[in-house]
Amino acid sequence: MRHNDPYGGDILKGHARNRKPVHPEVPAKPGIVVEVAGNNFVGAVVGFERTYDGDFVRLEDRRGTQQLFKMLPGAFLLEGKVVTLTRYVEKRAPEVSNSGSRRVEGVRAKVAMPSRIWVEGIHDAAIVEKVWGHDLRVEGVVVEYLEGLDNLQERLAEFQPGPGRRIGVLADHLVEGSKETRLVENVGPDVLVTGHPYIDIWAAVKPASVRITSWPDVPHGEDWKEGVCRRLGWSDPKEGWHRVYSAVNTFKDLDHTLIGAVERLVDFVTNPELSKSDL
Repeated sequence: MRHNDPYGGDILKGHARNRKPVHPEVPAKPGIVVEVAGNNFVGAVVGFERTYDGDFVRLEDRRGTQQLFKMLPGAFLLEGKVVTLTRYVEKRAPEVSNSGSRRVEGVRAKVAMPSRIWVEGIHDAAIVEKVWGHDLRVEGVVVEYLEGLDNLQERLAEFQPGPGRRIGVLADHLVEGSKETRLVENVGPDVLVTGHPYIDIWAAVKPASVRITSWPDVPHGEDWKEGVCRRLGWSDPKEGWHRVYSAVNTFKDLDHTLIGAVERLVDFVTNPELSKSDL
């Protein structure tokens, strides 16, 4: 026959009557409604204050009256249950760069690496910088412009690319049979040329981002930028560029062909172990 011994058990644990009750901890997220135990004040959490005497929660009742209450254990009731309020810390989603990659905070840009990314013109460079600038600075990649693919072979002869000294080239109008495709043939294993199918990088910006229905067709032989501006009612290419550049904020404003092309170039120049076939 068992007898209940009120003095049995581990004496170091203390008697049940001397133990402090443990109440569930609840983060005091702004907006939740709680009652102050023994006070009958009911209000929504609207803020916090920290003093020399500890943490206080600010509650606001339905009449707009606000009061501060110390966040003591078991001092509040939530849906009729005694709880201990704790400070609410909002979890922030990881910040991302304009390219969609995770933003690296507090990291200095690396010293420029030997490899480079070349683009055809200043507009190409500006858009790449606006979207991928953070990523490129973290990796130490410099973007330079060629002023046209006609200069590519001459520039490659000067640069002398090789292992650990790679060149990535972003080309406009890179479609089969085009002059641009012929200009980038036989560039060697340490040079990767990628691009988009559009005659100019303007057209690689989504029309909806520029607030137009579509990029107009411009007949062969007519200056493309001039023709676009005339058909869209823009005064000149200077205004057109301002509209295009202002429309680009993140990778979401760009056509997928341009995004994929730049991402492959970044991978190629920052990962020496990758070959062209890997991309």
